[in-house]
This record gives sequence, C-alpha cells and structure tokens, in this order.
Amino acid sequence: MHHIHLADSLDVLRGLPDGSVQLVYIDPPFNTGRARHYTRIRTASDEQGDRIGFQEKRYRTTVVARASYDDAFDDYLAFLRPRLIEAHRVLSPDGSIYVHLDYREVHYAKLLLDEIFGRQNFLNEIIWAYDYGGRPRDRWPPKHDDILYYAKARGRHVFRRDDVERIPYMAPGLVGAEKARRGKLPTDTWWHTIVPTVGAERTGYPTQKPLGILRRIVGASSEPGATVLDFFAGSGTTGAACLELGRSFTLVDNNPQALAVMARRFGGREDIAWHGFAPERPGAPEAGERPPGLGAGP
Repeated sequence: MHHIHLADSLDVLRGLPDGSVQLVYIDPPFNTGRARHYTRIRTASDEQGDRIGFQEKRYRTTVVARASYDDAFDDYLAFLRPRLIEAHRVLSPDGSIYVHLDYREVHYAKLLLDEIFGRQNFLNEIIWAYDYGGRPRDRWPPKHDDILYYAKARGRHVFRRDDVERIPYMAPGLVGAEKARRGKLPTDTWWHTIVPTVGAERTGYPTQKPLGILRRIVGASSEPGATVLDFFAGSGTTGAACLELGRSFTLVDNNPQALAVMARRFGGREDIAWHGFAPERPGAPEAGERPPGLGAGP
C-alpha cells in the first residue's frame, strides 16, 4: 500500500519507524524569497478572442489551473535541520538520500548534511543541467540545479548500476560499434529538459520535476518493493516513478493544491491510502485557492 499525507512533513516523519525507508528524495523549497505562481491556460481560435497570434489571428484563452506557494524563510537551515535528522533516522542501513536544491542554499545545505549524515557518507553532487527560461544581462544565466546524494552508511548503500538507463555517446564513432550500441552510464552531470510546457507529463504544478530525473534516482538507489519517501512531494512525480518501477512510496506535502494535483494524477488507484485529504470529498480545494503552507517538491 502507498501512502499520501496532507500534513506538516515533520509530524509525519516523527511517526515513521526507524530504518523503514530505503530511499529519500526531497525537493524542498529553494528559499527564493518570494511567492511562486503558475497559471496554465488553454487557447482556442475565436474571432472575438482576447489574444492576437500568428498572422493576426485571434484566440480566446481559458485558465485551466492556478497554483502557488510561498518560498521565503527567516532561517532556512533551521527549517531543514529537524527534517533531515528524522530522514536519517528512518533510512535503512542500506539507504540513501537525494536533496534537490539550487545555487541559493546548496552550499549551506551541504555543510548541514555533512553534520547529520557524516562527511564520509557524501557520494555525489549531481548537476541537473537544462536550457530554458530567462537570461540575465549581468551574469552567466543559472541553468542547473544541484542534487546532493548521501548514503546512510557508505559501502552498504544500494546502487543498482546495471539498472541505470544508458545514454548515447556524444562521439559514437570513437568508441566502436558495440559500445555505441550499448551507450554509456550517466555521470554526475545530467542533461535533461524541464517538463515541457505542453505535453502529457505536465500537471500544472509550479515546481514539477521531470519524471526522467526521478525514474533514474528511484531505479538506481532502491530495490523492487522497497519504500521510497518524499516529504516535499509537490505534484507527486516521485510516486509516479515508483509506480512505474515497482516501489512503494510515502508522499507528504502541506499544500492542498499539491494533494489535489496528486489526486488527479493517481485518480482511480485503489492501492493508495490518503491521510488528511479525501480526493472525492465535496469542497476539496480548487486550483485557484491559495495554500496555507510552503509546499515545493517535484
């Protein structure tokens, strides 16, 4: 049975047994200092429409969904510390954690993780590189996120190297036909597009991360049937990867909009237990309501 909680992550973490989780992935708020908003629209050809497009054709726009969350903290590390301490406790001896951040807080979080998990258990700083969005004029455009990867006990941790999907060689002619056919293992730099603005994968949640990133993490660092925990679950991408790969999951978010997105994403499944949120209940939060919490997540 899978579990999804509408709750404060610390409350749920404190209720989980020691060593009950093999993999933790979290994409906490990035502490940008501002509220994040996302509006998803649909357009249709309409001579009286509110937008003008190519060749002066007019289009009518309809708002499909809105979502938002606050992303500002007086003391970001004080917010993360107790949650990371609990994450360490609930990890199994062969478990590991991936903490997904950006340039604003990753260096401070690295020191915090060294303290809690031990510097000797640091495995990688993974760079997820992409090329999308605005380009400032006064500095190099920031086009990557950082994912810090720690083991509970280095050397005992699960890493299913042979299950990692291989990627093409950039110069296949230099490695021979057999190697080119097999592809190569990814390094600690992952080139992967963001979730396309139009496409089946898009849920409408502001911080949604690509399924390909979570599929790689879950497949490499957990065994079939193991439990994966994401306590900043956002749109539920970690859960989607687990369902594809045969893992159990526990997802937590304190943003009702996130739970509403997950309810649509996982609608109809009878193997998910919902805690603090009833997907079918009357009066469930609408997409435009402002959440009371600080949800981020994939």
